[in-house]
Amino acid sequence: MVAFYAALRAIKLYPLEHSAVQKTLAELSQVAEELRLEEGELEFRISGEFIFLNSTRLRLDLSNYATFGHILTLCKVAGIGAIHVGPKATAKDWTFLLSLLGGETKTSPAERFAEITGRLKEAKIDVFQLDAPAETQTDREFNEEAKAAANRTYSQSVAVTKDVINSVRIGKTPNIRKIKRVVQGIVDQVLNEETSLIGLTAIRDYDEYTFTHSVNVCIFSIALGRRLGMTKLQLYELGLAALMHDIGKSRVPLDMLQKTGELTEEEWRWMSAHPWLGVLVLFQFRRQQDELSYRAMTVCHEHHMKIDLTGYPKCVRPRQVSVLSKIVTIADSYDAATSRRVYKTEPLAPSAVLEEMRDNPRRGLDQVLVKAFINLLGIYPVGTLIVLDTFELAVVSAANPNPEALSRPIVKIISDAQGNTISPPLTVDLAVPEAGGQYSRSIIKTADPERYGITVGDYLI
Repeated sequence: MVAFYAALRAIKLYPLEHSAVQKTLAELSQVAEELRLEEGELEFRISGEFIFLNSTRLRLDLSNYATFGHILTLCKVAGIGAIHVGPKATAKDWTFLLSLLGGETKTSPAERFAEITGRLKEAKIDVFQLDAPAETQTDREFNEEAKAAANRTYSQSVAVTKDVINSVRIGKTPNIRKIKRVVQGIVDQVLNEETSLIGLTAIRDYDEYTFTHSVNVCIFSIALGRRLGMTKLQLYELGLAALMHDIGKSRVPLDMLQKTGELTEEEWRWMSAHPWLGVLVLFQFRRQQDELSYRAMTVCHEHHMKIDLTGYPKCVRPRQVSVLSKIVTIADSYDAATSRRVYKTEPLAPSAVLEEMRDNPRRGLDQVLVKAFINLLGIYPVGTLIVLDTFELAVVSAANPNPEALSRPIVKIISDAQGNTISPPLTVDLAVPEAGGQYSRSIIKTADPERYGITVGDYLI
């Protein structure tokens, strides 16, 4: 796929006779033939936001994120669901196909598909067989399995987090191994298929906020760390620190945590003490079981510090906030601002929160990491209710994998222009143009789900 992308870019940038074009085409034809001989076949297929090579799903990571996003978008625009490569496809054959695929178009995907297949037939190139997009039984089973796995991971994580916090509150020592297994499960799920798990963070339980918040911060932190190129071990340490970042609140009296009115000065002193109270809790864990890293304590202490060292707790001497703390602070800020709590019954829209995190310097967030976080979630995060220019209502179900299409996410249209419910919802990629190169739907604004009596979580499970 890297060779495929390199050849596409070279053809777009240079004349066909240029050495860079000839080199990338030669490499592509060679690696494709080697793979076909080794595997017995060579099929490249897209399904939703995934790329499959001979039925093996390719893992999306920082190194190939832009590559895969670009290829996915090109194939969707061209109406191509699969490319079967026959024996001995030459550099000349690949040149013809890639020139067609990367060319400008103002037609719909169906028309573009017919045009490309027709041109290949006219040129008598039969080493490629193109198929239109079609969800196979395997794709459906994979999607259902991914959703079920995400639900299991999420519900188990909330249950264990609840048990940990309640155990600490009554003076018991929680089972650290359970916590470790939960974090390992979240890391594995994010590495395997992050979309389903990130979607579940939008299903916020008002009564279980303390526990779901910790799990959501863990998921967001691990997903962001993955985009930053962290190793699996680094993601595990980050996830453990994120899950435990608010453990100090178990030492704060419940009536203060659940107070709906303004806190008194004495109550605020208690609340602002939870970072260092959390460090004491984690240090006690370490003394008893020696299974928590000092990085988790550092994150617990620093997650309310700003990059200029204001915030709380107050710094005694100059220091530099750790990168793990900066990541957890961003995840914590986002989830807290978009959640309903006892003292804040109207959460902010996710898109408005991201905008404020980016534009308000008083937040004291690392702007490089904020930009990476926006690239992770998209300008319209999962769970955002949007109004389209067709006056249809839709729920954002996934950020667009193409980094150049952050403002055009994948959505589920849930009602038509007259307000009639669409069941099942229609899944649409807003980045795919229709005939004439125009987009058939665009976002005009976000909306409050409560105003329309909509529970966005119903469309994300």
